[in-house]
Amino acid sequence: MTELDDLGELRALPKIELHSHLDCGLSYDAVRRIDPRISREHYDRQFVAPSVCDSLGDYLTHTFNYRAVLQSERALRIAVEDAFAQLAADGAAYAELRFAPMIHVEDGLSADEVVEAVGDETVRQIEATGVDAALILCTLRDYDAEQSLRTARLAVRHARIGPVAAFDIAGDEARHPLDTHLPAFGLVADAGLGVTVHAGEGGGPDSVTEALDKTTTRRIGHGVRSVEDADLVARLAAESIHLEVCPSCNVQTAAVASYAAHPVDTLRAAGVPVSVSTDTRAVTDIDLTREYAKLGEAFGWTRADFGEVNRAALAASFADPSVRRRLAGVLDDAYPKVPA
Repeated sequence: MTELDDLGELRALPKIELHSHLDCGLSYDAVRRIDPRISREHYDRQFVAPSVCDSLGDYLTHTFNYRAVLQSERALRIAVEDAFAQLAADGAAYAELRFAPMIHVEDGLSADEVVEAVGDETVRQIEATGVDAALILCTLRDYDAEQSLRTARLAVRHARIGPVAAFDIAGDEARHPLDTHLPAFGLVADAGLGVTVHAGEGGGPDSVTEALDKTTTRRIGHGVRSVEDADLVARLAAESIHLEVCPSCNVQTAAVASYAAHPVDTLRAAGVPVSVSTDTRAVTDIDLTREYAKLGEAFGWTRADFGEVNRAALAASFADPSVRRRLAGVLDDAYPKVPA
């Protein structure tokens, strides 16, 4: 990378992040605020996953530690405050934070109380930091149909009164197909909410095709294994299906063999709209600034390339039109356009 060698310059660039899990981004300082008994050594060993895991399933075991500490309104508010502090330090102009409300009810909170706390604190932090944001509620692949419907109803209910904008499904797509969850996707689609689907990471290209054929989604979380099917790649490009790509996490979960072998550059060259996100900042130990630096080193991406992926992210976002218009100006001020 030649024109953006300095991390400070990279950090100052405005960034749009579409794929960030609130419940897997807690810094050590935030964890210690929630539970002072947790040492730095314990955090580094149990909360941060190895740089390469055996599989997505293996990687997901490390997320349970975050779930254990996020069982009170106070803890959830700390998580939101911490997420915005990290986003602001990373130069983020807009972010979509996703979480699964029903994993935070083990100590007596109701799912509505969980969403209310996160939503209220999100509004507070938007005002405090200037980072615009929206929330995405996640169901999980291993849930039954009623659990997914409960999450979908939460999304519809809270979209009317707060920053909830969309619905997602996360988890191990290799083991759990979508069929059980289709009523939930139908409910949110009928309500006019945004939809995104984790696919093409733990599962192959068939999981991406399944998401496109069975839901209304125009966005795929990860989707990197689409590159294994040329016809699917052509479809993604032709239909402008947006891929929320998280390169470091994809290496960590063994979805791709190495950073140098990551297909993000190949997908872009094929005309597939992509954006760059961290996925799980704390579990993966990454931020967008360092992710951009790695992309520059691996693929020679320039300021114009980062401008292109950020514009693609904004176009695919669930942001309000007024926010999109403002952010479009921010991106135009910061990034040149890639020559035609």
